[in-house]
Amino acid sequence: MTARRRSRSRIRARITATALAAGATALGLLSVSACGQDDREESADGRLRVIASFYPMEFLAERIGGDHVSVSTLTEPGTEPHDLDLSPQQTARLTEADVIVYLQGLQPAVDEAVAQSGVDHIAEATSFTTLETHGNEVDGTRGAHTDGGHAHEDGEEGGEGGEDPHIWLDPVRFGEVAQGVGEELADADPGHAADYQRNTERLLSELDDLNGEFTQGLADAPERTFITTHAAFGYLAERYGLREEAITGLDPESEPSAARMRDLQDIAEAEGVRTVFFETLVSDETARTLAGDLGLETAVLDPLEGITDESAGADYFEVMRANLAALRQALGATAS
Repeated sequence: MTARRRSRSRIRARITATALAAGATALGLLSVSACGQDDREESADGRLRVIASFYPMEFLAERIGGDHVSVSTLTEPGTEPHDLDLSPQQTARLTEADVIVYLQGLQPAVDEAVAQSGVDHIAEATSFTTLETHGNEVDGTRGAHTDGGHAHEDGEEGGEGGEDPHIWLDPVRFGEVAQGVGEELADADPGHAADYQRNTERLLSELDDLNGEFTQGLADAPERTFITTHAAFGYLAERYGLREEAITGLDPESEPSAARMRDLQDIAEAEGVRTVFFETLVSDETARTLAGDLGLETAVLDPLEGITDESAGADYFEVMRANLAALRQALGATAS
């Protein structure tokens, strides 16, 4: 309870004059949504109405909530979540949620809208775990630091480095978030608290198994450095003793400098890098250019910001296991 109250205070404290102006549209729509309150009661069919900010939060809400929740997401499949802009209708819909599950610092438009929503039950992912500062380079043996970047206030993402929100790519941290989401659902719907607890425990067991698979699967990899499109895999690298080198920083839309591209060429040659990874929701042009210049392979390492027809699996666990297989191949792990 203390962590959630602390999170709500932090969320509301961040409302600025700009956010208030942005929220005026949503407040203006409240009269419209209020007219539909009776319809909402009739159509809710007794289930908790949960709105998630993007896929990893949607996944947690669905797995933990089960049949007791109706989950919708603000970020449609195929949409790059970092650049999400909310429509007035989406902003107004947030005010009708029973529970909001989101991750602060990834989507500024969502942060502002949640702060305006007035919803009592908010599960904010970063309040349940710890954040680290990551950037273009993350070394699992020497700790994390930025490569010429700068940290941003309030956890916002920068082009080079800053407070890293990609906690869901570490199964251990994702489990900590799952526990917090389960507790918030139970607070919002005490009648089904036992079911939420059971679902949470089942999910935590699966995440623990996944952590074991990564630990064992990467232990024999002779190479420890991998190159990615953007710095989404810092927590994963730290967890399993790897080193991530990213073409761009935490923001996938930022442009790499010529100096950074030269650095990556030197790193690839010195560290025996075999593969440059790209992702499905962001242009692969720069990654393919770098790989072509160095005669390296390319492959997908999915940051799991959304599931589409191009994803290497239908859910979080399937895509994470595909990521493990891709990393094992790129790092020269022996075949199982």
